[in-house]
Amino acid sequence: MVDLNSIKAIAVIGAGTMGREIAQVALMAGFEKVFLYSRSIETITKAKNFIVNGLKKLESKDYFNEGVTPELLMKNLILNRDLEKTVENADFVIESVPENMDLKQEIFKKLGNFAPKHAILATNTSTMSITKIAEASGRADKVIGMHFFTPIIVLRLIEVIKGANTSKETFDIGIAIGEKFPALKGKRYIAKIEKESPGFIVNRLTISTSLYLNWLLDLAMEKGIPIETIDNDVVSYPAIGPFAKWDYFGIDVVCDTRNYFAKELSPEFTPGKTLKTLLKEGKLGKKTGKGIYEWKEGIHMITSNEKANIFNLELYYAIQLNEGCRLLEEGIVSGYKIIDDTMIAGMDMPGPFAAGKRNYKKWTKLLDDFVKRSGLKYLKPCNLMKSGEFINMKK
Repeated sequence: MVDLNSIKAIAVIGAGTMGREIAQVALMAGFEKVFLYSRSIETITKAKNFIVNGLKKLESKDYFNEGVTPELLMKNLILNRDLEKTVENADFVIESVPENMDLKQEIFKKLGNFAPKHAILATNTSTMSITKIAEASGRADKVIGMHFFTPIIVLRLIEVIKGANTSKETFDIGIAIGEKFPALKGKRYIAKIEKESPGFIVNRLTISTSLYLNWLLDLAMEKGIPIETIDNDVVSYPAIGPFAKWDYFGIDVVCDTRNYFAKELSPEFTPGKTLKTLLKEGKLGKKTGKGIYEWKEGIHMITSNEKANIFNLELYYAIQLNEGCRLLEEGIVSGYKIIDDTMIAGMDMPGPFAAGKRNYKKWTKLLDDFVKRSGLKYLKPCNLMKSGEFINMKK
């Protein structure tokens, strides 16, 4: 059992969408001080308003125990635009800046200089190497990954990841901190990842399917197929389909992530023609009002409920099963139950193994056929999937 009595002050670096949500759950977890940093007055102000509104909404639903109020919790929040002052008294620091390795390393170099020697430094990266980020800090044994899933107050999952030099004590404290953060959907589920890989678990599986989505996007542009009809194959409006999600996250973010995977896993992850064109034209999705879709007042606009009937859900899950089997082959996780549980906790969707145990032969053929059609060799079924031996690797 890890003793967290010495962890009294949490510092969150970056007050954007993720940072402000992390700060809110840290306040709700009962830490004595929560420091929140951004260089921007506007960002800090928006973050404060977001947290106040979030806490008041929970109060209106009788979420808090007697004696706990938003006003009392907000007294523990300290906003700051000076990085050194933000972390100088912190026991645990969570960085939440954009997914850019140079930027993260720059921040961690400063954290290594400014934070107390005992402080643990966590990076909220969704894909990047904890080891490389930690190198800049000068205290790699004190660095972990903590990948949160938004909305953080709702979804149960946090992936906690070791770097090559992370100490066991640091890893265990990070897990205990994560377990202390509340979630509306129930008890926190901490995916304990002791060997890092690009994308860890959830993003490794979901970004592997982006090869299929990128191929569909370029095919649709070439054939004049309305993108909304492919999203309609997957969800019913106003729910957000896979391409609308790309717009929601930001075309620039999607391209950055795919470029990172292109470097780390396969050049086939390089953004396709359509994504590159949107990026070049500054059509980044929701944040600019136009991307794959047009956006008005935060909602993507469609003109039809018709379906293209070309999205193959079984192929989508076959790709995830194959990538999950790769994680098993690489020793990232010891058993497939961890992968399925992680997908449920973080994405509210079933992992690929429950159905994959029954369908791996059919799905292997689906993948082989798609590889021949698309030329995407990365999706070629791995040995563990083809053989079905993953069935014996539950835990």
